[in-house]
Amino acid sequence: MRPARTAALFLAAVLLAGLTGCARKAGRHAAAHPAAPAAAPALAYEARQGQAVYRHYCQTCHGEAGTGDGFNAYNLDPHPRDLSDPAFQKAKSDADLSDAIRRGGAGVGLSALMPPWGHTLSARQIADLVAFLRSLRRV
Repeated sequence: MRPARTAALFLAAVLLAGLTGCARKAGRHAAAHPAAPAAAPALAYEARQGQAVYRHYCQTCHGEAGTGDGFNAYNLDPHPRDLSDPAFQKAKSDADLSDAIRRGGAGVGLSALMPPWGHTLSARQIADLVAFLRSLRRV
């Protein structure tokens, strides 16, 4: 049992020395390593929930960034809408987007290729999805 205790003490000493002995001095290398760029702002809770819904139901056609270039987009005529287009985002209210999601393309006078999700998604999921769609807006 003595060798196991000796090994444990040795390991603890090595770890402790590594934590204290390898610390960098604050100003020494600051100029060599510029600050990392600020991370993109985190999505609000509703938008994060909507992102999961989007990835499951919408991304296949509308694409990862909502630009209408999803895996199935090239098989569809007309191609899916670019949901990140600022003009589109400005022209459509949250109610318009919710209605299109709920009733599908044909239900709002657009392409029948977009299915209605009103019987699949809850009202909360649709609201979260709209919140995520608003985060797709390009500047």
